[in-house]
Amino acid sequence: MDTARSAISNLFREEPSTYTRFSLAEHMEGDSSQVEMKLSNSEIDSEVGNSMGEPRDPRIMKPKHSPKNICFMIVCTLLIFLIGFLIGYLSYRGRMPTREQGCSNADSVSCGTTEELLSEDDSDTTLEAAQPVLEWKQLKELLKNKFLVSSFESRIRAFSANHEAGSEGDQRLALTVYNEFKRCGLHSVWNDEHYVKLQSLGSTPNRVTLLASGTNETIENPKGYLAYSAAGQATGKLVYANYGREEDFKMLKSMNISVNGSVVIVRGGQISFAAKVANAQKVKAAAVLIYLDPADYNMPENTDVFGHVHLGTGDPYTPGFPSFNHTQFPPAQSSGLPSIPAQTITTNSARRLLSKMTGQLAPSEWKGTLSPPYNLGNDDNVQVEVEVNNVVAEKMIHNVFGVIKGLTDPEHYVVIGAQRDSWGPGVAKSAVGTSLLVEMAKALSDLVVKDGYKPRRSIVFASWSAGDFGSVGATEWLEGYLSMLHLKAFAYINLDAAVLGSQTFKASASPMLYTLLGNTLKEVSAPLDSSKTLYQKLGADSWEKQTIVPMAMDDASYAFQAFSGIPSLSFRFTNDGVYPYFGTIEDNWSNLNARTGNRIDDIARAAANVAGQMVLRLTHDHQLSLDFDRYNGELYSSVLKINRFAKQLKKAGLTIKWLSSARGDFDRATETLKNDILNSDLNDAEMCRAINERIMRVEYHFLSPYVSPKDTPFRHIFYGSGPHTLMSLLENLNLLNNTITNLNMDVLRNQLALATWTIQGAANALSGDIWDIDNEF
Repeated sequence: MDTARSAISNLFREEPSTYTRFSLAEHMEGDSSQVEMKLSNSEIDSEVGNSMGEPRDPRIMKPKHSPKNICFMIVCTLLIFLIGFLIGYLSYRGRMPTREQGCSNADSVSCGTTEELLSEDDSDTTLEAAQPVLEWKQLKELLKNKFLVSSFESRIRAFSANHEAGSEGDQRLALTVYNEFKRCGLHSVWNDEHYVKLQSLGSTPNRVTLLASGTNETIENPKGYLAYSAAGQATGKLVYANYGREEDFKMLKSMNISVNGSVVIVRGGQISFAAKVANAQKVKAAAVLIYLDPADYNMPENTDVFGHVHLGTGDPYTPGFPSFNHTQFPPAQSSGLPSIPAQTITTNSARRLLSKMTGQLAPSEWKGTLSPPYNLGNDDNVQVEVEVNNVVAEKMIHNVFGVIKGLTDPEHYVVIGAQRDSWGPGVAKSAVGTSLLVEMAKALSDLVVKDGYKPRRSIVFASWSAGDFGSVGATEWLEGYLSMLHLKAFAYINLDAAVLGSQTFKASASPMLYTLLGNTLKEVSAPLDSSKTLYQKLGADSWEKQTIVPMAMDDASYAFQAFSGIPSLSFRFTNDGVYPYFGTIEDNWSNLNARTGNRIDDIARAAANVAGQMVLRLTHDHQLSLDFDRYNGELYSSVLKINRFAKQLKKAGLTIKWLSSARGDFDRATETLKNDILNSDLNDAEMCRAINERIMRVEYHFLSPYVSPKDTPFRHIFYGSGPHTLMSLLENLNLLNNTITNLNMDVLRNQLALATWTIQGAANALSGDIWDIDNEF
């Protein structure tokens, strides 16, 4: 018993004091209460007595130890020991909480029971009575109350400054976040240092020049720029291409407007700057100019604009590799880097260029609100020269981390992250998210240290740098720990741009997080109408239709979802239309405050409650709150779309039978897992861990194992980018409606086979052990 207690004592002593309530019993003075048992040997006693001078009795003595007496003594000794053991055991159990009193998935069951430590002094091993436990409703209320006293406004104001990635301002803010994490009393605070290649303005200014009627007119020397643009000069006739979407360029082609060799002018919005440039490059444009039209962006017309045009995430000069110092990189660069110059211009400059354009009138839906008539151009007499002199430099950046360590499964963790850098004030882009991150670290740490919450799993807080350049800091971290993160990180919650307005709520997420988000919205009050929950404000049962939007590549969650296979979520309180101020000096407190109706603090508090309650659920329940069954619907929808081409495929000698079979196997695997959960005792730590590990890896197994993370980093067949995706398969199948000669059938055959085996692999992994898998494919 002492050995066991000593082992328990040593085990607890290794836990950080941040998470454990020490209850060391004092050895009270004068407390000499002991139990002493003295076994007397009559023969020895008699010898002692004789030594004191008593005469030896000459009579024959009766035998002292008959078999009957020996048995009686043994039985008595055992009985005394057993009674003492039972009393001690029952006393110990009465002071300790039972497993049923621990955390569970039900709201009514308590959580966060205080741990008790055994004293190192073996002579006085005493247990202090457990403190009252926290029920789930109490836990939610405690978190809500902590956010009520948080000053989000002061945080946001303090964190809003021009701190471009790798600059002194960025380093100072990194140190501030580091020290804030330290003050929160997190178990561990650390940073990762990366050396990444970022692009900035060169010593020679960029320039846009109009070449018309034999004269050269400098339109602008922009102060804004597009990072990762190709450097150099390009000249061509000017063509207006609306938003620069693929359908816009198809429309120009149908109108016999040639884009080949031209300088394309497009307005911001609808898709990312990187996608606009990539689309223009596909149709062989010479250069791209991007402006903000007043129809979409209400701001001063002389506003400079910053952005990036890398169609990807991370350092584009180390694709698939982490940019740690002294790492040897192969000579490679991302396929998402453009090969043509691209530049932003002010709205005033765009007006001047559009006023010089002739040719056909643009379709009515292409027209903005500038005074020129929006002609399509394509006039050889109106040409533009674009000169980009951006320079690439290696810069040191820091990602800052802190962790609250879980008590049951500390090796499994949810990651909460926010971008720290910004070009310009970046109030909405980075200051809001960083403020939420720091306040959440403080509140959740207080729940553990002061209120006795015992998270089952760990919580990692991450402050990323170089987010403005395409989630560079976050992606480099993912690349650095690619081989292990899918085994440990079970969810990512992004706090970037969580407050953009006040009218509605939008989210982009893995289907595995839909149910958790919906349940959370039922419990968080609407910031502008506390009588209703966000769930009610969003249409109750129709909330998904009102809320969920596709996850774009420029979403900070995208790399976690599509590159690492970690279920991810971004959300935002916003207004109708786009937030117009990203990448400009207009992303300031005044403009964001106006968009929120002077309620930034209230809306930030609501955002903290949404993210905070999701984190509590993910670390509180025995079973992970990840809805693995949701992918059945995604698979069914995709296979149904592919099935429409069954006749065309049959003519080409192909079938979707095996794809349908793989989808069926995944459906059966989810049912098997649900039955395993119902028949499992989730209070059994090992059994619960085995179940959760099957759940948390569902997302990862939708990453195609047949493509390279270096050449095709976004391997997710639903959310990725490349020929391995189900979307690409559908695009190629659409070509069958025209003529089979337009399609490379070997490519289609490979796409169909690899998609089938990716889905089959996901089904096999979900099924459990290999001896439990039905191999009748």
